[in-house]
Amino acid sequence: MGYPYLALTQRERQKMLSAIGCECIDDLFADIPREILLQKTLDLPQPLTESELVRHVQGLGKRNLSLDTYTSFLGAGVYQHLVPRAVYHLANRAEFVTAYTPYQAEISQGVLQATFEYQTLICELTGMDVANASLYDGATGLAEAALMAMAITGGSRVVTFESVHPDYLAVVDTYLKAVGAELVVIPTSQGTADPDRLAPFLGKETAAVLLQQPNFFGLLESAEEIRALIEGTPTLLVACVNPISLGILQPPAVYGADIVVGDGQPLGNPPAFGGPSFGFMAAKQKYIRKMPGRIVGETQDEDGNRGFVLTLQTREQHIRRQRATSNICTNAAHSSLIGTIYLALLGKEGLREVAMQCAQKAHFTAEQICNLPGWKLLFDGPFYHEFAVKAPVPWSEVNAALLEEGIIGGLSLDKMYPARRDWENAILFCVTEARTADEIEHLLQVLKGVK
Repeated sequence: MGYPYLALTQRERQKMLSAIGCECIDDLFADIPREILLQKTLDLPQPLTESELVRHVQGLGKRNLSLDTYTSFLGAGVYQHLVPRAVYHLANRAEFVTAYTPYQAEISQGVLQATFEYQTLICELTGMDVANASLYDGATGLAEAALMAMAITGGSRVVTFESVHPDYLAVVDTYLKAVGAELVVIPTSQGTADPDRLAPFLGKETAAVLLQQPNFFGLLESAEEIRALIEGTPTLLVACVNPISLGILQPPAVYGADIVVGDGQPLGNPPAFGGPSFGFMAAKQKYIRKMPGRIVGETQDEDGNRGFVLTLQTREQHIRRQRATSNICTNAAHSSLIGTIYLALLGKEGLREVAMQCAQKAHFTAEQICNLPGWKLLFDGPFYHEFAVKAPVPWSEVNAALLEEGIIGGLSLDKMYPARRDWENAILFCVTEARTADEIEHLLQVLKGVK
């Protein structure tokens, strides 16, 4: 019964048991075979008062590295950005925090309006026609897009590139194996996709080409070349994008993407140990009935007042399972609400400024690192706010030295690609608008001292 029961006196315990017709606590477990019951006392500490428990939990928390006390140059899919306090003030109103899926949807007009605004902003950001009410995260969003492309084209093969986030590819591979489909990953030696290596895999069996822009290494892909290659085939182009980068990069609709997905964490959501986040998805109008999740539409009531309704509900809780577009497409409503408020507060110019600062600070930092003896960029080509560099010493020594100075270093590509010996001691750094000139200078001074 836990601590509340143990804190009672013997008389109080007996009174509770008598009230439910039991002589002793073992009577509650009489239906469980004795051979599977634990035959010893649990090694638990004594009960704590509320104040003691708070101090204990706070002490555990202080053992973690916090972005309040450490400077982070780590990205690789989860990013630290500056978030206006108003975002959390609005998003954490009780009616939003306590709300879940609106099963009696039309009586939840506030939630539906927020979702409608979210869909509108995602469409404006990506240039696409329609957006759904969201997915779990970027990785599952990419996997859902692959399944969606297969449902549209009838193909059973999906082609992608090594420059796509390896964790995303692992999720896509898991999805496709479950339905007996093939995933082809084309290697890359220069950090970006080689369009010429795509040609042999094009045909009616290939449902989609998955492209990340910017890619896992922060580099910009030749999306127009890949679109031109698949033109005239039934193959769809799926673009996985960083939403902040769209403040300065062209929207995926311009280079002909059929489906656009991505992780919404950069839009006002904290890193939070990697989650929770939300995945966004947008597509061309003609594919709307193949999209997973739900779509909120705008309408008018009989008095002419503006209102909102769930227009399409294609998940398995709402229709027959065999007709569902997906059976795991819960709307990550609160995380996407944070993204909605963040975008609304920044506006077009604010988002452009954030994206520009990310790019400028990253390029400045990369240039300064490469001025240090023995350091060089791993790849050539334009990049956004992440870049890979080769260190003159083992990456573990670099990150250990940084950590001693209160800096969370970059991601080791050794760990992500152990078979690529030419990427040995390569580190993927990320610089966002949250990093100050002093923090960048501190990073450079520590790297300079690593011999």
